[in-house]
Amino acid sequence: MNRHSLRQTFGTTGPVVTPVIHVLDTDQALRNLDVVAAAGCPGAFLINHDFPMEPFLPILAEIRAARPSAWLGVNFLAQTGAVAFPVLADLARAGCRIDAYWADDARIDEREATQAEADEISGIRAACGWQGLYLGGVAFKKQRPVDPDDYACAAARAAPCMDVVMTSGIATGHEADLDKIATFRAALGEAALGLASGITPENAGRYAADVDIFLVATGINFDGDFYNIDPARLDALLAVTAMGASA
Repeated sequence: MNRHSLRQTFGTTGPVVTPVIHVLDTDQALRNLDVVAAAGCPGAFLINHDFPMEPFLPILAEIRAARPSAWLGVNFLAQTGAVAFPVLADLARAGCRIDAYWADDARIDEREATQAEADEISGIRAACGWQGLYLGGVAFKKQRPVDPDDYACAAARAAPCMDVVMTSGIATGHEADLDKIATFRAALGEAALGLASGITPENAGRYAADVDIFLVATGINFDGDFYNIDPARLDALLAVTAMGASA
């Protein structure tokens, strides 16, 4: 997807901010979604960090029923699109629309000229008919390490396989190396780039020119709280991205 089209889709001129909610139960997720909506964010991602995918599905259905118009993305922890897309298509047929899927591992292999696994995932996505946005992890935290010398190749080979190429720092809460982001940006040209770790109100401005969507959790949560968004921290981040857009 073109980076400018992504921003236009969400109605922003700077990076899109989509908070990530580590879901415990329906009520906790809804409380945090209300914080997201009150701040003016276009949407949020929900992740099953503490339990398997199967018990997450009825929670997603309850959340969608309670917030029918909200923009909702999902991460099924440790599941590629090959698993996720048919599940998301089934949810959609049951009336539970999920607007985006973020996979930690898009199965890109920068060492290979052809991308067999990523292409298979694309085929599954097309066959099942799920219509959402696909954000795929490349050189991502907790996945197979990628040599920094191969970042550009990894990014370029990923771009045709997904809507948004996602990358990260070395771990949750760790900011990404600026040189890594610059390398991804140069390799992707006008394709969309997302970042999913270590973003805070204090450092977001350093990434705003190169990154098109921030997925952020710990950087906007209450101190020491993995599960609940601090409205003041979220407001501060949005102020920074707005200034980055106008700079």
